[in-house]
Amino acid sequence: MKKINIINKVVWLFTGVWILFSVAAFSAPTEKVAKDNPYSMIQKVAGLTFKRFADEQSLIRENPNLIKDIIREELLPYIDYKYSAYKVIGAKNFKKTTAQERKEFIPAFRDYYITSLAQVFTLYNNQKVEFAPEKKLTKQKIVSVETLVIEPGRDPISISFRVRKNKKTKEWKAYDMVAEGISLLDSKQAELASIIRQKGLPHVTEMLKQKSVKNITFKK
Repeated sequence: MKKINIINKVVWLFTGVWILFSVAAFSAPTEKVAKDNPYSMIQKVAGLTFKRFADEQSLIRENPNLIKDIIREELLPYIDYKYSAYKVIGAKNFKKTTAQERKEFIPAFRDYYITSLAQVFTLYNNQKVEFAPEKKLTKQKIVSVETLVIEPGRDPISISFRVRKNKKTKEWKAYDMVAEGISLLDSKQAELASIIRQKGLPHVTEMLKQKSVKNITFKK
C-alpha cells in the first residue's frame, strides 16, 4: 500500500504521459520538443508542463478540469499510449480480442489515463526534480531516464521513465514510469487485465469511458 501511495503522489510529475481538444484561449502556445533524444525530451517536456501549472495556477483552482487540457497539450504528444494500451491488454488477452475492439479501447484507455494523471497532478506543489546525466545512445530501442524528486523534510523519491524508439518514425516516446521500483504500466495491467479476461475488452472500454469523464477535484 505504501508503494502504491508513492506512485499516486509522484505520477503527476511528467508522464504521461499522453492530444485531444485545444486548450482554452487564455493558455500559452505549446512549444514543440524534438523527439530524437529521450533524455533531453523528458527534461524539456517536464519544464514546459511545470511552467504551465505555475502560470495558470489561479485558473486551475477555479476550474481543476483545465489540468486535463494541460496534460493533453504538454505531455500526450510524447507518450506512446497505443503501445501502453496494448501492454495493458496483455499477450494472453490480445489474441482473444478483435482489431475493432482494440481500436475502440485505445482512445478510451488514453482518456482514462489523462483523467487519472490529472487527479494526481492536483498534488503538484513546486517540488524540485533532479535529472541524472545523459547516457550515450548507441543502438538501444528502450532507455530509462532517471530522476529524483526532492521535497524538504522527506526522503528523495526515485523515478525512472521508460522511453521507446519507434521503428518506423525513429521518434522516442515514453510508455511507462517506475516510481520506487513500482511500474505504473504494470499497475494498470494488474488492475485491468483480469477484468478483460473475465468480461471482455468491450466491457473494459465502456468502463474506462465512464471513468474518464470524472471531474478533477482538489482534496481538502
